[in-house]
Amino acid sequence: MANHSRKSLLLLVFFHTILLLKSQGCHHTDKQALLHLKKSITADPSNLLQTWTPQTDCCTQWEGISCDPISNRVTNLTRPGLFSTDDSPVDTSLSGTISPFIGNLSSLQILDLSNLKYLTGQIPPELGKLSKLNHLFLDSNDLSGSIPVEFNGLDQLVSFYINNNRLSGEVPQNLFANFTSLLKLGFSGNRFSGAIPPSIIKAVSLRSLDLHGNSFSGSIPKKIGELKNLIYFDLSENQLTGKIPESITALSKVVEIYLNGNGLIGKIPSSIDGLNSLQFARFSENKLTGNIPASIGKLTNIRSLVFENNRLSGKIPASIGHLITLNDIYFSNNLFTGKIPPSLGNLKNLQTLDLSRNRFFGPIPPQLVKLHMLQDFDMSYNPLSLRKIPSWFQKLSLFRLLLANTGLEGEMPDWLASSSVSTLDLSSNSLKGNIPSWIGNMTNLSSLNLSNNGFSSPIPVEFKNLVLLTDVDLHSNRLYGSLKPIYTKSCEFARGHYSNIDLSYNLFGGHVDEGIGDEPVMEFLQSLILSHNPLTGSVPKSLGKLSYLEVVELVGNGISGEIPMELGNAKALKTLLLSENSLSGGIPKEVLNLEYLENFDVSDNRLSGKIPVHKRVIPVKAFAGNAGLCGDPLPPCKH
Repeated sequence: MANHSRKSLLLLVFFHTILLLKSQGCHHTDKQALLHLKKSITADPSNLLQTWTPQTDCCTQWEGISCDPISNRVTNLTRPGLFSTDDSPVDTSLSGTISPFIGNLSSLQILDLSNLKYLTGQIPPELGKLSKLNHLFLDSNDLSGSIPVEFNGLDQLVSFYINNNRLSGEVPQNLFANFTSLLKLGFSGNRFSGAIPPSIIKAVSLRSLDLHGNSFSGSIPKKIGELKNLIYFDLSENQLTGKIPESITALSKVVEIYLNGNGLIGKIPSSIDGLNSLQFARFSENKLTGNIPASIGKLTNIRSLVFENNRLSGKIPASIGHLITLNDIYFSNNLFTGKIPPSLGNLKNLQTLDLSRNRFFGPIPPQLVKLHMLQDFDMSYNPLSLRKIPSWFQKLSLFRLLLANTGLEGEMPDWLASSSVSTLDLSSNSLKGNIPSWIGNMTNLSSLNLSNNGFSSPIPVEFKNLVLLTDVDLHSNRLYGSLKPIYTKSCEFARGHYSNIDLSYNLFGGHVDEGIGDEPVMEFLQSLILSHNPLTGSVPKSLGKLSYLEVVELVGNGISGEIPMELGNAKALKTLLLSENSLSGGIPKEVLNLEYLENFDVSDNRLSGKIPVHKRVIPVKAFAGNAGLCGDPLPPCKH
């Protein structure tokens, strides 16, 4: 009976204590720490911290704060700049710094100040005292400085995201020595330098490791294969050197590997088939050499192989034809040789095949006709000696067909008229004859490149039907007649406005239409290159109305008259080349002082007068060959 009374008394005291703690509300230390954080914020446009007032309970009345129900210590501080409400997503910000008093939140498990955009200053070392912290999100801010060495005490972290800031310096070498619970690490988009800390291999639970977009140097840690739980692995866009370590093939769970944009050398590991869960592999933009190992044919889950811009050589192994899950092959700009393996025809899910800029020879294997999913085919700049595009190509449903410099001869095949091709590049071949009138039936065309061939004809009037065309490059042919079919073509409300036009090195004649800049299809034009055609007339004033125009090249034409000052209204203009014409009068100051002008040349004309005062340094040769011009950078004017 006495024991029962004693137990009842103890329970009574216990519940009384809990009620007492609850009645006391938010712990004083925590409340003061949070108020210090609010004080360090200089702008809060969406009132994220409006409810944080000294008179209220931080545990129950402050938005973004949660507390332990027993101790009333703050366990969760979540005030991100990007979140969802019942109505819609919210994207907002905070300006200011992170208060070091946050380090006094000794029970904090979640700290989320991500996506606030304008948090500046350094990460306070005091945050290293948060020994119970599981999730740290400081990503997408404007934080600077280095990672405090005190952070090695955050050994309970599961998620650690500080990506997309301006953090710099070396990452402490022993930072991860005790991070055995860490699952996700995001350091990308900063300015970290030095070696990848060797202690990273101690974080054995890691599933996602993202260090891309920094300046890490040195080698990939040799024992990286000990991170056997990795699913996502991204070291791209750094300055890493050395070989890909053999141990990487022990990452049997990894689904995505990105090593692109470094200076890696050596061969692709021969035991790459150990990566049996791999779906996305990007090793591009490195200095890798040697053959692709035949064992690659055992990556039965692979969907994307991106090996472009390396120094890989030899033949593509026939075993690659076993990879029936493969969607994309990007092998361009390497040193591959031999014939294209017919086994590629087995890749029934292939959507992109880019083997351009290699040394492949021989015919394109007809087995590729089985690639019913193929949308993007690029074999440009290979010594294929094709002569003609194989007729079986018309059975494919291609969006992009690129066969530049592959030995094509004769006329364009008329089956293209009924194709679904959106991007067509047959440049740098020996095609000849007319630009066919049936080209007007290729109504899906958005990009057309027939440059550096032997076409000799006017632009057919049917060109106006290419309502989706935005980029046209016909330079270096023998085309003649009027430019009007080009710039009067039809367009849709939001599509089919030109971005780039290059008609240089042809035989187009007549005036450049004064109203060219008024045509609806020209509204978003960025680049207009008409050099080396026997054109006449003057530089159209209407070009000044094109607010997106960056490049104008009218070199070696028969253009006369004055340089219109209206060109100074084309505020985006970066390149203006008007040399080797018969222009007269002065140089308008509005043109010479365009804010973004980088490349300017009016040499070899009949210009006169004083060169207007200008801030940008323009070389003497840009004004040479104009006897009447004077003033900086030419000799001073004589009164």
